[in-house]
Amino acid sequence: MAIGTEQRLSLAEARHRELDSRLRQLGRRAFLTPGEKMEAAQLKKHKLAAKDEIESLRRRLS
Repeated sequence: MAIGTEQRLSLAEARHRELDSRLRQLGRRAFLTPGEKMEAAQLKKHKLAAKDEIESLRRRLS
């Protein structure tokens, strides 16, 4: 069963919030390990992709 555009938008927004929350957690640390730095970079990429998807889905709905 395929999900609709509104559901996809809701899921993308939730994912974006989760990624943002984790990035803020990492940002509160005084020092990041090399692994955490790599994680932060990946989170930023995924967050940007989620934002692009959100914008695309919103255009479809308007």
